[in-house]
Amino acid sequence: MRRLSLILALLLSQPALAQAPAQAPAEDDRRSDEHSYAQPDKVRIANLGLDLAVDFADRQLEGHATLGLEWVDEAARELVLDTRDLAIERIEGRNGSRKWRELEFALAEEDERFGSKLTITLPRQYEQVRIHYATSPDASGLQWLAPSMTSGGRTPFMFSQSQAIHARSWVPLQDTPSVRFTYTARIRTPADVMALMSADNDPQAERDGDYTFTMPQAIPSYLMAIAAGDLVFKPISERAGVWAEPQVIDRAVKEFEDTERMIQVTESLYGPYRWGRYDLLILPPSFPFGGMENPRLSFITPTVIVGDKSLVSLIAHELAHSWSGNLVTNATWKDMWLNEGFTSYVENRIVEELFGKARADMEYTISRNGLREELKEVPEAQQVLMLPARAGSDPEEALGAVAYDKGAWFLQFLEQRFGRENFDAFLRAWFDQHAFQSATSEQFLAFLESELMVKQPEAVTREEVMAWMTAPGIPEFAPRIDSPRFAAVDAARASWLESREAARDLPTAEWTTQEWVYFLEGMPESLEPAQMVELDQAFRFTGTSNGELAQRWYPLSERSQYFEARPAMSLFLRKIGRRKLIMPTYEALVASEEGLAFATQVYEMSKAGYHPITRGSVESVLAKARDAADAGTQ
Repeated sequence: MRRLSLILALLLSQPALAQAPAQAPAEDDRRSDEHSYAQPDKVRIANLGLDLAVDFADRQLEGHATLGLEWVDEAARELVLDTRDLAIERIEGRNGSRKWRELEFALAEEDERFGSKLTITLPRQYEQVRIHYATSPDASGLQWLAPSMTSGGRTPFMFSQSQAIHARSWVPLQDTPSVRFTYTARIRTPADVMALMSADNDPQAERDGDYTFTMPQAIPSYLMAIAAGDLVFKPISERAGVWAEPQVIDRAVKEFEDTERMIQVTESLYGPYRWGRYDLLILPPSFPFGGMENPRLSFITPTVIVGDKSLVSLIAHELAHSWSGNLVTNATWKDMWLNEGFTSYVENRIVEELFGKARADMEYTISRNGLREELKEVPEAQQVLMLPARAGSDPEEALGAVAYDKGAWFLQFLEQRFGRENFDAFLRAWFDQHAFQSATSEQFLAFLESELMVKQPEAVTREEVMAWMTAPGIPEFAPRIDSPRFAAVDAARASWLESREAARDLPTAEWTTQEWVYFLEGMPESLEPAQMVELDQAFRFTGTSNGELAQRWYPLSERSQYFEARPAMSLFLRKIGRRKLIMPTYEALVASEEGLAFATQVYEMSKAGYHPITRGSVESVLAKARDAADAGTQ
């Protein structure tokens, strides 16, 4: 009865729906995905076969996708798929190896956010449907780079970013994390280009322009991934290695040489790695994210290659997804915390095992400080882990600090209350018993009750769980972290701000990236120009190659009117496309009329090298600033 009371209370405490979901699901059915047109309750994709040619000149993929179907509803005669900007040539169906029969289909009017609903009418329930199509040069999930935008400067580059709902821009499918499928692929490229996918990439593969792939484990659509360019491989261990452009490969292998140790640590905590190989693909700096956990081949930004391994927690994060997210997936984006919150928690455990508790505590502190700042801007309805369904909402809204850092904080709370040994066994059982499945918050809560709360009834109350899951903000009883190393940074910063000590005399010789980040984040909103000059002369922040420092220094420079940083700031914004690193600077620039003009000029020089996702983010900030400026002049 206690399990029932917990879940029922959680459902009843959900905020009212802001508007009717696109699929009008029952309010207690969290598997209904309002971000997809698909109808997996009628038919589901079980396997996918791709045959695509990569055309760099026209910036498109062209070929066909063969969908192997599992029919759920005996009366169903329609297959509804998600697409965005796909040119559909024809669609066929068949059973077994019989002759293909052309099928009727209708492509609905495009929705700016969700693309076009593709409805295929079938005379009977075919086992296979084949769609002949081509992608758009402006596909939201693909980026095409001219040779000049790569490290080598001679070979073009293409890569995908399917999360959250961008897979539909390069493959017609059921673009929802509730549907998992296996896939095979044949990818044809120019002969001098190497192609890779989130599949069984062969480190010994010949570069011949014709590649085949198999992904035998079922994955959701957002983990579909492809890349093609001048890529070479070097091993880290028998099952792990790095793919990168030749100019980057050696630095990457050195920076990420602890990857095998990370795998072994995670296996010791949460069970075997179940995906065969674990390789890293180092993408150009235009990649919009830090990393993407595509199974067997994590996509990684080069901005974490700083020479001292201080940012390799990103590798721990993407590896952790091999258990949380890839193995056990959130059924919809409403439960994104099941993916990113779990992964951020596991990441921190890996960091603690490899680099010590002091570093893990510093990273937790930085992330939680960032969460507190983000909560100042996030509406209360979106500050909960168990998000309500909202028709028309952007699933990217779920990819914020609430899912990542509040989710991880909740799990650390459970760890402390139940004890680490018990909680580790609980998480391992969660991964084992839900492997290769898509799960909901209700399933997690039921598992939490049966595996921990019933056995240790005094450890955590139902009300405490509800406070994390459905209440905004951070509970007052959330565990706190004291970092002696950050206390020393606080003392040094205060000594300088109070003019008791010159910047060059501060005890910074042994500081890591984490301490420098905390030092800058604790500064006032703005400083006097003379203070900025002193800091820059002492620590050379302007022009730093460390993106974590740059993303904090340049906004501070702009707020402090330290315009001497502008040339280096411009180079940084033009070179880097990772949203986390560049958006704070754009947001600081647009706060003034003159800064808005400068930001617009820099963006015009930079946008050709930005991913479509990054372009959308920057253009939104610029547009809002222009609208505000126009309103102020009327």
